Amino acid sequence: PGGTLNFLAMVENLQGDSGRGYYLEMLIGTPPQALNILVDTGSSNFAVAGVPDPDVTSYFNPDLSSTYRSEGVEVTVKYSQGSWTGVLGTDVITMPKGLYGSYIINIATILESENFFLPGVKWHGILGLAYDALAKPSSSVETFFDSLVRQAEIPNIFSLQMCGAGLPVSGSGTNGGSLVLGGVEPSLYRGEIWYTPIKEEWYYQVEILKLEVGGQNLDLDCREYNADKAIVDSGTTLLRLPEKVFSAVVQAIARTSLIQEFSSGFWTGSQLACWDRAEKPWSLFPKLSIYLRDENSSRSFRISILPQLYIQPILVIGDNLQCYRFGISSSTNALVIGATVMEGFYVIFDRAQRRVGFAVSPCA
Repeated sequence: PGGTLNFLAMVENLQGDSGRGYYLEMLIGTPPQALNILVDTGSSNFAVAGVPDPDVTSYFNPDLSSTYRSEGVEVTVKYSQGSWTGVLGTDVITMPKGLYGSYIINIATILESENFFLPGVKWHGILGLAYDALAKPSSSVETFFDSLVRQAEIPNIFSLQMCGAGLPVSGSGTNGGSLVLGGVEPSLYRGEIWYTPIKEEWYYQVEILKLEVGGQNLDLDCREYNADKAIVDSGTTLLRLPEKVFSAVVQAIARTSLIQEFSSGFWTGSQLACWDRAEKPWSLFPKLSIYLRDENSSRSFRISILPQLYIQPILVIGDNLQCYRFGISSSTNALVIGATVMEGFYVIFDRAQRRVGFAVSPCA
């Protein structure tokens, strides 16, 4: 049932960077309109710009599609940053570098938005890959991926590799990546895949057991790491840590880094730190390790976040200065393993077995 899956056809089907997100080309409607769609494992609606917007180079015009059907239902989605309001409908989509065939999908056309499309982003819509529990206005709106699993009869699993580690963040957006629908592509990782159980199926919520900075345990109660949830979210730029954890991590990094004179603005994200271009500052910083509960719950495994992931090159000043930002920020309501961390790994969202897997990514 369902055609044979050619995962290699999906390798390098994404473009983007950790600052602005990774996106997939999609053809929507009849005749097809081509749009770039942001891959977001932290939400569950599929939505595209439905009217012109100053920050969007293309939009989907439902009037031009003979297969578009409006449901006439208004929907609003709020993210940790930004929000939009639109109208639900359905149409056919195809993915040039995804699955063969065309599929009928719920689509929200965005009519108004705030802080959602940002200047310079190269995407025109968002693909929410989390569970139907988060879908708006209700979980009865079948998600994009659930529709694919049902119509294409693919396994209920997808995997994501984002390749921007150590490359300038808001550069040309040409860093590649892969969204593999229906399985795991062996060429995208080395070694083995380590799996952690999904605690609750809404976000991809996982359980964090401890954090280390430079090999030293932070020694916080593990409830602090999971306050009030820990999630894996490709649509969040940074590694976000609950306030208590964040200040402990900053103190530990400042203590163990080989430079003491950082202004507080660097840690809070309001200032960049610059070094001579010949000098790579990564050797000055410690690695971070996040310990996750293993599937075999008596064990844990760790993912290590090297300074190349969390000290991110942003811009060049003059001929010889390269400036970097701190890729970690504080959060009031979650620990978020965002793009900053995911760029180091091939991440498997195994919905069939209710687990998230991490493997070493050769592109990092």
